[in-house]
Amino acid sequence: MKYKISRHAQTEMERRNISQSLVESVLNAPGQIVSEKEGRKIYQSKIDFGSGKTFLLRVILVDDIDPAVVITVYKTSKIEKYWR
Repeated sequence: MKYKISRHAQTEMERRNISQSLVESVLNAPGQIVSEKEGRKIYQSKIDFGSGKTFLLRVILVDDIDPAVVITVYKTSKIEKYWR
């Protein structure tokens, strides 16, 4: 998939200590793709960040443009809330 990472997403990745390689792995092989608002999709996967606890890594992107744009990235422990 061709994509760009927005300035906001890059800032959030640095702040939340999420590497670009993790984002790429979720975009290339997501556990799930959830449709959000028009033109937005959430690519998400369950990941162990090394602490022994599994988190959900969510990558939100606008995919109705070329290349797609990652608008934000975050991890959450609330897997049940978001996993469908």
